[in-house]
Amino acid sequence: MTPALRDRLGRELRDLRVSVTDRCNLRCTYCMPAEVFGPDYAFLPRSEILSFEEIERLARVFVRGGVRKLRLTGGEPLLRRDLPDLVARLSAIEGVEDIALTTNGLLLPKLAAPLREAGLRRVTVSLDALDPEVFGRMNGLGVSPSKVLEGIEAAALAGLPVKVNTVVQRGVNEEQLRALWTYFRGRSVLRFVEFMDVGNHNGWRMEQVVPSREVLDRLGGGFEPVDPDYRGEVAARYRDAEGHEVGLISSVTAPFCGDCTRARLSAQGALYTCLFASQGTDFRALLRSGASDEALFATLRDVWEGRRDRYSEERHEATPRQKVEMSHIGG
Repeated sequence: MTPALRDRLGRELRDLRVSVTDRCNLRCTYCMPAEVFGPDYAFLPRSEILSFEEIERLARVFVRGGVRKLRLTGGEPLLRRDLPDLVARLSAIEGVEDIALTTNGLLLPKLAAPLREAGLRRVTVSLDALDPEVFGRMNGLGVSPSKVLEGIEAAALAGLPVKVNTVVQRGVNEEQLRALWTYFRGRSVLRFVEFMDVGNHNGWRMEQVVPSREVLDRLGGGFEPVDPDYRGEVAARYRDAEGHEVGLISSVTAPFCGDCTRARLSAQGALYTCLFASQGTDFRALLRSGASDEALFATLRDVWEGRRDRYSEERHEATPRQKVEMSHIGG
């Protein structure tokens, strides 16, 4: 295998997150608030979204650059028609060690089994509360958490390991944390995510961030830290006295930019080197203009080797600016 590309801060390229659609069947307030993404919102036409053939080709180029893990995102990736076909294509690429999916879980009862058969290794499901009223407000459409729990159960029955992500917001769902921990410990790995200033429309304020250290206190304490499995692991992991594990993703209060190995490919084929980036590199244009694999790789190499992003470490210094929408690159 060829050595992984390294950026200006010495960070290797190891992970590629691929958005397969900008559409979603929820309107979560921290991602696609309904007042912005309403009935008349203009989503991307199909012709502007990368085809499965284009995604596969780019994935092969990125694997040459060092990528070993692929994650499919959205929008809501399960809305992309024939998604198991894409998973099968990606799982056949030599050098790919892991294919994962981030989803709201609503369509997993139908798709979990075919995705597993196609080569999907694991799923991450978003669930921000067990209380129907709280969760209904947060997802913007009044959808019941029972629908997400059905999806999680379907994934488990299909043999897919499940992680559950909860975005924590002060004054919104911090009172739900203990109930979520009680429900999921021993069932699925639960990870609490600090509310971040992604995109341009979620009304982020620092006072709405619940620091991860407070999350542990709300769960009851008695946790011991667990050594990371690899450099660049996003979640800091802890175990309680019974060995149940919880993860904390602390992008705001404990940034992990120094170990970030992730690149993000939007549904339109733009490469972003940071979740909080303002601009991307248009790989779709290169593909559709007839660029060779060598030309694609050369562009990837130039972009990654020039990368110096560390927004979360500089957040206190940064001036307000437009950022790519979370729904375009999947978080």
